[in-house]
Amino acid sequence: MQRFLQVSSGAQDEPSIVVIKDNNALVIHALDEAAERLGLYIGQPLANARAMYPDLKVFDADVVADAKALSDIADWCDRFTPLVALDPPHGLFLDITGCAHLFGGEAALLQTLVRALARQGFAVGAAIASTSVCARTLTRQTPGVIVVNGGEAAAIDRFPVSALGADEAITTGLRRAGLKTIGDVALRTPSEITARFGARFSTLLAHALGQGDAPISPRKPLPDYIVEKRFAEPIATDTMIAMTLSRLADTLIASMEKQGKGARRLEAAFFRTDGVVRAIMVETGRPVTRSAVIDRLFRERLDALADPLDPGFGFDMVRLSASRTEIVVQEQRDLDANVHDNDELAALIDRIAARIGGKRVVVHLPQDTHIPESAVLAAPAQHHLAAAMQAEWPARAESEPPLRPLRLFDKPEPVTVPFATVPDGPPHQFTWRRAKHAVVRVEGPERIAMEWWRQDGKQLTRDYFRIEDAEGLRFWIFRDGLYEGEVFDADGKPASPGWYVHGLFA
Repeated sequence: MQRFLQVSSGAQDEPSIVVIKDNNALVIHALDEAAERLGLYIGQPLANARAMYPDLKVFDADVVADAKALSDIADWCDRFTPLVALDPPHGLFLDITGCAHLFGGEAALLQTLVRALARQGFAVGAAIASTSVCARTLTRQTPGVIVVNGGEAAAIDRFPVSALGADEAITTGLRRAGLKTIGDVALRTPSEITARFGARFSTLLAHALGQGDAPISPRKPLPDYIVEKRFAEPIATDTMIAMTLSRLADTLIASMEKQGKGARRLEAAFFRTDGVVRAIMVETGRPVTRSAVIDRLFRERLDALADPLDPGFGFDMVRLSASRTEIVVQEQRDLDANVHDNDELAALIDRIAARIGGKRVVVHLPQDTHIPESAVLAAPAQHHLAAAMQAEWPARAESEPPLRPLRLFDKPEPVTVPFATVPDGPPHQFTWRRAKHAVVRVEGPERIAMEWWRQDGKQLTRDYFRIEDAEGLRFWIFRDGLYEGEVFDADGKPASPGWYVHGLFA
């Protein structure tokens, strides 16, 4: 049986409301308990509320900031369980199944959570039940309640139907039918409720009564392995942080080794005493099976942080998790020198990626296309190292100059050609970057037709030339389009194609 803890933002003593613009009118978007006791309600026009209570405190809604604050609270709640789901706009679901005993039981866990958030300046209500809908309903009516398995129906029997959180039209319809409490609705047969108010409300009611439950959607996928360390006295020094990560790495590796697995993606989360959570992730090209490797990667990552890890008043918990693992394939390593070389190369790539980012360390893979700018694909080295080592590139003819520049421009740069030999000849001179170049040697043309089945016929045929100027500089330029065949002006008459430089030879 699963157990859910529902957390919801509460209220302060002074009556306050939050307003938002709806249909060109300001209406109440949220309110505290003090304002609710005055008879105000969500959706009420601000003008009516102020007419009733002129001294009411009014704040403008900031939906983005509210969502950010709720997400930050959810990050902090990860210390209790990795299964935390958002219940917007003001709530969270925590699946605490199998976690409560770590905190002294469900009552102690609930008390610890509420008090900790209260110290951070939040007013919080929470309840525990076997279904998420029941826990949410309890939080709205009687925060602090813990319902035993099977006691859901009795716990919410006398609550008003509005506590279920159904649509306002359904709540109004229930009241008009004389069904004012959840118990009144529960006395009706499911077929009656479904026929009158729909299957969605019938399912909502069943979940609130403990008759089945829909699974929550955690914000983060559950890692394959998790190890953590809690501290009675917060730690703040780099030495203690490094020692803690090292010990956690030993424990993590030992757990994975029992199942013959290695880590490909690792995350270290640091929980500060003031509620701030900082997470750092590293990836590896091959499954890691040694704690020393994990230690070194996180050292590289921590040293390279643009925003250093700020312990504040200290971290009271550090967690290390492996969110992606793979089965380790045993290889012959004693006699095969290539295996050792590959291991060292993969380790080097991992260290560089940990310092500057995995997307900045790339390998190039050949592609089955004759379009120059698409013939090579830059891919993250950590994930495509094996493919890059096995890739086959076109062999270069001996005693012949290269057919392609070693590196192309990101975008071909236009050049000015005053005249050229038509229809397929090269230019005699051209201007590039405000400098004139006289052509003394030419090789080509090499005609490349664009892939019409991918480009919808929008790309023109190119004629490439290898050109050397009087200064000895060598260019790879092309004419974009064929004379009297592909390039036309606004009147439909043949126009001169454009010329571009695509790369430079060494």
